[in-house]
Amino acid sequence: MSAKIYFEEIRTTFCEERELVTVGKMMSSEAIHYKGKVFAFLSTKGNMVFKLGKDFNLEAEDLPLEVFSPFKSKKPLSGWFQLGYEHKTSWFDLTERALELNQ
Repeated sequence: MSAKIYFEEIRTTFCEERELVTVGKMMSSEAIHYKGKVFAFLSTKGNMVFKLGKDFNLEAEDLPLEVFSPFKSKKPLSGWFQLGYEHKTSWFDLTERALELNQ
């Protein structure tokens, strides 16, 4: 299964089971919205990206999450973190956390 297909399964589940969660876009990538605002998306590199907030403690996590920095000459997007497809088993839980933090 590819990252895109796995992401689509997660997005479909959230859109069907969570009120006000919809399909959307983020920087031309497929995304998941809550009330029209992105809280998770699939990057062009096949990583899933989550809006976990500025206060998210990256060091407290037992996952190789990375700060999301899509631009070469700009600083990272504040509060956004990415996790590679090889850790896809954590994508659903992180999507849930991102939704909770952005409601």
